[in-house]
Amino acid sequence: MTKSPIMVDVRNVVMRFKSVEAVKDISFHIFKGDVLGLVGSDGAGKSTLLRLIATMIQPTRGEIYISGLNVTSDKQKIKDIIGYMPQRFGLYQDLTVAENMDFFMDVFDIPRQERKRRRDKYLGFSNLLPFTDRLAGNLSGGMKQKLGLACVLVHEPQLLILDEPTNGVDPVSRNEFWEILGNMQKEGMTIIVSTAYLDEGEKCNRLGLMHAATLLDLAPPAVIRGGFPSLEEAIIERIKQADGALAHDTFQL
Repeated sequence: MTKSPIMVDVRNVVMRFKSVEAVKDISFHIFKGDVLGLVGSDGAGKSTLLRLIATMIQPTRGEIYISGLNVTSDKQKIKDIIGYMPQRFGLYQDLTVAENMDFFMDVFDIPRQERKRRRDKYLGFSNLLPFTDRLAGNLSGGMKQKLGLACVLVHEPQLLILDEPTNGVDPVSRNEFWEILGNMQKEGMTIIVSTAYLDEGEKCNRLGLMHAATLLDLAPPAVIRGGFPSLEEAIIERIKQADGALAHDTFQL
């Protein structure tokens, strides 16, 4: 079977903020059309890694390529093919659902003849068509996240980057959110998403386990789970082993 082309290629990336090393020599790749999940403890470096891939910050060392384009030298070209949704996405609370969509279509310069189709498609996926006249500030947390995703999707990116998009969202809305992602993957979109929920991690093609600014493992969820009763137990044990090795190395120094 022919492998899909590589959409994201991360090569020996390091990110330092003064004396803090937030990402330590990480390398991996994501195939086109795959969903890669990032899980791990708070402060592990997941958000920093996503910001690096999204061209928001430049690596201290190493290289990142998206569809063959370098995130540093080809930044402007890359912005046209990615969609990035940070933990705090900037919806305009005093605008309606429809007005937020119109604003982002203006930002992305979507042709006028395309706008109705895209509005209907992505608000339809999000079950928000009945609420187009409601102020974004009056939406529930789950509906706000789905509107944020719809706004990111209006320019139909090749790569979707999501930083804990369902954190604090109710289970029904989380499920609906992942149904949208499933639809996007079926259309060929590549997705990288960090999540605090391991049931979401199980939905990914591959899972990256981050801890202490390093990538401990990158494999299908079933492989990471191995012989453990649950993915959670497997990840906890893997982190304990990593912390034990770190303590041993520190002691040896």
